[in-house]
Amino acid sequence: MQDETHWCSFHYQKELALTTYEHAGVGHIELFDTQSRLSHWCYTVSEIHSAHHLIKCFNQQLNHYLKGRPKDLITDSTHDEIGFTEKVSTSIEEQTPQDTVSTWILLRLWRFAKPYKARLLIGFLLMLASTAATLVPPYLTMPLMDEVLIPYQNGNPLNVDLATYYLSGLLGAAVLAWILGWSRTYILARVSERMGADLRTTTYNHLLKLSHEYFGAKRTGDLMARIGAETDRINLFLSLHLLDFATDVIMMIMTAMILVSINPWLALITLLPLPFIAWLIHLVRDRLRTGFEKVDRVWADVNNVLADTIPGIRVVKAFAQEEREVKRFYDANQRNLEINDRVNKIWSLFTPTVTLLTEIGLLIVWIFGIWQVSENQITVGVLTAFLAYLGRFYLRLDSMSRMVSVTQKAAAGTKRIFEILDHVSRVPEPTRLIHLPNIKGRIELQHVGFRYGTRRVTHNINLIIEPGEMIGLVGHSGSGKSTLINLICRFYDVTEGAILIDGIDIRSFPIAEYRKHIGLVLQEPFLFFGTIAENIAYGKPLATRQEIVAAARAAHAHEFILKQPHGYDSLVGERGQALSGGERQRISIARALLINPRILILDEATSSVDSKTEREIQAALDNLVRGRTTIAIAHRLSTLRQANRLIVLDRGKIIEVGNHATLMAKQGYYYQLYLSQTGHADADLSSPVDSNNHESNPTKEWK
Repeated sequence: MQDETHWCSFHYQKELALTTYEHAGVGHIELFDTQSRLSHWCYTVSEIHSAHHLIKCFNQQLNHYLKGRPKDLITDSTHDEIGFTEKVSTSIEEQTPQDTVSTWILLRLWRFAKPYKARLLIGFLLMLASTAATLVPPYLTMPLMDEVLIPYQNGNPLNVDLATYYLSGLLGAAVLAWILGWSRTYILARVSERMGADLRTTTYNHLLKLSHEYFGAKRTGDLMARIGAETDRINLFLSLHLLDFATDVIMMIMTAMILVSINPWLALITLLPLPFIAWLIHLVRDRLRTGFEKVDRVWADVNNVLADTIPGIRVVKAFAQEEREVKRFYDANQRNLEINDRVNKIWSLFTPTVTLLTEIGLLIVWIFGIWQVSENQITVGVLTAFLAYLGRFYLRLDSMSRMVSVTQKAAAGTKRIFEILDHVSRVPEPTRLIHLPNIKGRIELQHVGFRYGTRRVTHNINLIIEPGEMIGLVGHSGSGKSTLINLICRFYDVTEGAILIDGIDIRSFPIAEYRKHIGLVLQEPFLFFGTIAENIAYGKPLATRQEIVAAARAAHAHEFILKQPHGYDSLVGERGQALSGGERQRISIARALLINPRILILDEATSSVDSKTEREIQAALDNLVRGRTTIAIAHRLSTLRQANRLIVLDRGKIIEVGNHATLMAKQGYYYQLYLSQTGHADADLSSPVDSNNHESNPTKEWK
């Protein structure tokens, strides 16, 4: 428990509840009774499955205790638990709660089917008609056998006209069934493809609206697998398997009705295997369901290795870690193989068992049918038609049994998709919007505090930045500089206080509209695969070539761009790998210049380049900051000399404020930090700064 180092115990009672939630990349488990929260624990999100498993076991234990049957989790064989505290995080199989997926979750896909209700209705009617057409041929075999073939076999002349009539009916039914089946498949397949496309688009759109903290707790490979592989699986289920399943159900219902109308007793014998098959399906359904969810998770692990290794291939090769990465991939792939083998073991036993039961049912019908023919209760034609219908009935039944597998796969995929769609952004859109077409750029931080999980990062920050002013944020790593930048950009929302732009809380602005007024230049600029012109115009896609060139000139990038093989139309490669670090940085500056922001954020923009490149970038930055409210972070303090003020941070607090000359004359924290970079420090910078000298009210020095 937080802030405690001793063990705590709580008595079981009816009102106890154990819950978990995730916030800012940290998981939280809370224990409640009816009156208050009894305890609180934190865990890393990598242990989220263990947390869910813990809650499941707690609920099981509490339920058994309240019923007067305490349950020993350590020795409970039904859940294969041997040493709960050891097994809780050893493997995916034990970590995954077994009730997490239900096939009822597939009903949530109806929201994506609503726009296509009319076409779905047409497809359903065509399905009924095509299924009815396929049931006509066996019905025509009864008179064909009894009125044409058997009399002819007994020595009577062949009734050609009657045979032609029935054969024409068989041909007509087959052609009609083909036309109706093609129309049904075409319409419903188009609908399902559009539902799948809507599902992918909606999921991706929602994903991009989530706050930074969500992505901090997720793996790239896992998210790619959800939007790619999972939506493909759901789409395949909707376009193919669900259509076949609906056809099978209708076929079985219609066939059962025809069988009962032909001979009720024979129909009753036909349906004998159904209860056993239903029991078998129920038996394996839960195991397949949990098995396929485990398959999804381990497959995401395989994707995660690829997502880590391929973008970082230069680092892998630079440190000669190819064998290590191959081993990582091999281990993930082997785990995937093991889980799939377990699922296939269950599935391989299930399918032949269903086939065996249907064959036994067919044999029973043969025996009973022959006995009825011998007793003159039915004709050979009736038995032949009955067996034809029965073959179709059991074929559909076998097909439906195979739906257990694909349905559980689709349910597992749907759950993983809706885990994204159900996640609410921690940076929500305001309910009452305030639009600011133009802003002056005055930034005010009022008692700003921020917690990342349970860790306090910044607290009681008070700062005013006037329009057009340039300030520099200075401090050791972890002092809160990047956090302030993230809060001003509203990548995160403050947990205490408020941030105002031109006197209005930034939480009142539409997020996208607000960020269009902010230009961001990062230490490691990210370029998308495409041309140089496309990357410069990323924030303003409709920019003209003249505007792009003007921005590149101001960023001192025009000259090196013209030296590229195709100038502005040259490809930058994956993440800009075809360009040097300084060239990528100048393109990112041009990208910021093109949108003409009123607020500019420079996050270590020159820290990873050589001195010559730094001078070129600095010249570009001089053009960029002119007339804009600018907040700059730089490890090289010499690059901040032109700042109007320097804000010195330590441990999430402002401890000094002033320009370079003022702070050097003060000989405080900034003075020691500057001397340490120039090689003249004679003080230990690791020692804490006297709070009495620097923390009383730092803003008074410049207000």
